Amino acid sequence: MKNADDATATMIANLKEKTGKTLTQWFAVVKKSKLGKHGEIVKHLKGDHGMTHGYANLVAHQALGSAAATLKETTDLVATQYSGKKAGLRPIYDSLVKKIEKLGKDVELSPKKAYVSLRRSKQFGLVQPSTATRVDLGLNIKGKKPDGRLEASGSFNSMCTHRVRIESVKDIDKEVVGWLKEAYELA
Repeated sequence: MKNADDATATMIANLKEKTGKTLTQWFAVVKKSKLGKHGEIVKHLKGDHGMTHGYANLVAHQALGSAAATLKETTDLVATQYSGKKAGLRPIYDSLVKKIEKLGKDVELSPKKAYVSLRRSKQFGLVQPSTATRVDLGLNIKGKKPDGRLEASGSFNSMCTHRVRIESVKDIDKEVVGWLKEAYELA
């Protein structure tokens, strides 16, 4: 596994091939935009220049000198979430990630302290190890009636409309993948 510095260096090395411009050229684009906030720069690069979120995020951090949000830090956040009593839940997370990444090339996994946000143009869900025996999959499927395993999110997380409780890899079936796809397509 690469360390954060290696991963960032690889992304920077691939920037011209993947986006058509070098990091220095992207700095000029950012400077010309006169945008000063990270989110504004990312939105501009994605919307006006067709850049994927990962590369837009990298350029924004580099341009602002705030590259503190490195791959290592985000990897460490996930490792911390699935440590101690929750270590046994890591296979569930890994299995979910494999399914989520197949939804599209524009999927972004954004680890936070307690959960991993699932984003496209906006957040469509999250994965959270809620107890020592369960991972909760939060989904944004506005207008869909809760039914069976697809519960209303209730007090689980205000950023999601629904929740699915997952206690084993076997719980990640076609129905769950269908709900993930539905939330992804609405984002």
